[in-house]
This record gives sequence, structure tokens and C-alpha cells, in this order.
Amino acid sequence: MLRTAAALLTRKSTATMDEVAKAAGISRATLHRHFAGREALVRALESLGIAECEAALDAARLDEDTASEAVRRLVGAIEPAAGLLGFLYTENQLFEGEEQNPGWTLIDDRISALFRRGQLSGEFRIDLTPAWLTEALYGLLASGAWMVQSGKGAPKDFQHMIVELLLGGALRREES
Repeated sequence: MLRTAAALLTRKSTATMDEVAKAAGISRATLHRHFAGREALVRALESLGIAECEAALDAARLDEDTASEAVRRLVGAIEPAAGLLGFLYTENQLFEGEEQNPGWTLIDDRISALFRRGQLSGEFRIDLTPAWLTEALYGLLASGAWMVQSGKGAPKDFQHMIVELLLGGALRREES
């Protein structure tokens, strides 16, 4: 039921609880027995998103090889959850106030540490903070998921486009 809700809300973030119930093949009453309302459903999706991020971070082996290679692995590992993360990224109430799930901070810290490692090794620019690079990665993941879902981008290009834009930037460099 939760994965069905995630799939629907990643395509249509304004879907009603009735639409979620219909997509899951259950009655609205059954949905409400599991989730008292939209906020409870979004919080459950948040827990799923955090778990999927943590699994992707573990699978990406962030401390192995170069930081660039670890970023490539991370984008590939997180791709299946990118749509859900894109939806959650737009749910501002998840990131405001005292109700913020500490899981997001742990994820931010792990990704920021990867970018910091890349800066210390000389791979990444030092004029962009690790926090900025982390948020840029989130934004690109959300945009990439939307591109694929809307048919404007090919799924096979997801990892390449995100990694190349993030690590290479958009500036054209003169060839030597």
C-alpha cells in the first residue's frame, strides 16, 4: 500500500487520499485505518524514503575509490528511489521545525562528508561548500526523476546526466 502511494504521489503530488486508496485497490476507510490523514501518509513515506536513502548510501560504498566514483555509485544506487525523494523534497513540512526527522540530518552528513573528502583530495572545487553540493545533488535527483517520469529524458541517461552536470558543471571548457 505504501509503495503504491509513493508511486502515485511521485507522479501526482496533489493526489487526494481517495485517489491513493483507489490506486492501492482499497477503500478510503481502510487507508484511513493505516494513515489518519495525508500528513500521516507523508510521514510514512518519509520513513520509507530515509530507509531507501540509507540503503543506497551503504550500497554506494562512499569511502571506497575516488570521491567521484563514489558519487557515480551513489546516483546509480539511489535512482530507484529518486521519484519518491523528489516528492519528499517538495514536502516542506518535513524539513521545518522541531518535527524534522533526524534521519535526514544523518543522510546529509554522510553525503556532505563524501563531498568534503573530494575537496580534500583535490577532486572537487573548494569554492562550493559540501552542504551546497549536497543540496545540488538532491535537486538534480528530483529533476532527473521528473524528466524520466514525464518522458522528457531516457532512464538510461539518468545517472550519466546527473553525475556529469554535478561534477563537471555546465561551463564549457576549452579543449587543450
